[in-house]
Parts: sequence; structure tokens; C-alpha cells
Amino acid sequence: MAMVFDDRTDAGRKLAERLGEYRNKQDVLVLGLPRGGVPVAYEVAEHLGAPLDVFLVRKLGAPGNEEFALGAIATGGVRVINNYALRQMGVSTEALAAVAAREQRELERRESLYRGDEAEPDIAGKVVILVDDGLATGATMRAAVLAVKVKKPQKVVVAVPTGSAEACHILNAEADEVLCLDVPTHFGGVGAWYRDFAQTSDEEVLDLLNRARQRMAA
Repeated sequence: MAMVFDDRTDAGRKLAERLGEYRNKQDVLVLGLPRGGVPVAYEVAEHLGAPLDVFLVRKLGAPGNEEFALGAIATGGVRVINNYALRQMGVSTEALAAVAAREQRELERRESLYRGDEAEPDIAGKVVILVDDGLATGATMRAAVLAVKVKKPQKVVVAVPTGSAEACHILNAEADEVLCLDVPTHFGGVGAWYRDFAQTSDEEVLDLLNRARQRMAA
């Protein structure tokens, strides 16, 4: 029977229980994908005693059907395009460029808002655990994995509470380790597996990041 989580906090705690091998290790870094992945990642980082940061990725939604991912962009200029989806939706190169430009502006806005004066985390040589609230197409997480790999980590772990079988399979080819806590037979969408799937606000992301930074400083 498929798992249904109360909310992202509940999902993060359940996910963290399966990542015990990384607890209290000096070289572990947890990166949440804003916004929805951050409350999940916060619980993982708390449980593991690891620092928490964000990794900015934006889905490139199809014009008129924003939830349908044509690809994604990530910090560092990484761009992942699903050419099959592009042909299927009949999206022109010009239309895709307009979507990418808009999402790039939003990525830069969030980077500035969430990071402020904080330096980007040092990823080189680290075990990086990338966390989101779920995987539908996997495009967003795939962009994150490719962007992180450029920074020469020791290992890239993808950890999500729920995901489609196809997305989890795709990520297995990209990341060193993939933990999809639950893979429902009939996925539907990420929100279907949460009782409370309210949108995460910028304020909530900032609050969780500040709390995590204070914990590490202490």
C-alpha cells in the first residue's frame, strides 16, 4: 500500500530515518530544492546533524500547461531539455526561450533572497544529499544533479519521499544513489501523496534556513 504523508515535515522525518548511514558525518551536505523541498530537507539535515542549504532549480513548464515539464534550469547555467516532451507539446524554440528567460529571472531572484550575504556552500569533496518533496517527471532533480556534479562532489544522493517509477529510474542513471521512499504504482502527481500539500512560502524557506544555520553555528 502506498504511503501518504501528513505534510512535508512528516515526509522529511520518515525520509531521514532511511539515511542513517550519513548521520554525524563531517563531509555531508543537505541541499533542498526550493520551495517545497526545503521543509523536507530541513528534517533530513536536523536528523543527520548536517548543514542545510538550498540549490536553485526551475522547471521549464509548457506554455498553457505549466505543470508539464519541458525541462529545467539550475544554478551554474545547467539546462536539461526533454526533447520528446518538446515535440509532443509542439513548443517552438522561441517559446521555449521565453519560458527559460522568465524562469532564469525567478531563479536569480530566489538566489538573492535565500542566500543574501551567505556564500555558496562548498560542494567539492562532499557527500551531497539533494532533497525534494517528490519526483514527477524528474526533470528538475536531474538538472540539480548535473549542476552539482560540475562542482566535483564525492557523491550525489537523491532523496525524496515519493516519486514516479519512471522518474526514479531516470535518476538512477544520473546520481550515485537514489532513495525514493515510496514509488506508487499509479503516481498521478506529488501532491496526491500528501494530506497537506500547501504551497511553501519564501518566508518559510528563509525561516528554516536561518534555523539550520543557527544550529550549525551553535
